[in-house]
Amino acid sequence: MPISVKLDELLYQRRMTLTELAEKVDITLANLSILKTGKAKAMRFSTLEAICRELDCQPGDLLGYDAD
Repeated sequence: MPISVKLDELLYQRRMTLTELAEKVDITLANLSILKTGKAKAMRFSTLEAICRELDCQPGDLLGYDAD
């Protein structure tokens, strides 16, 4: 898939676990794991906003586009 999710890197930089982020953005750990592994087909803007707020990042920091 040409869209990549860089959640692992952001969590590592902020010394936060996936479980902590799930609690802060009020999303299930299972759904956040699906997003982290790149298996998600869609994401609500409200979820993207909550993740960016908690990780203090921009959407472009979280998502990437790989043309290859």
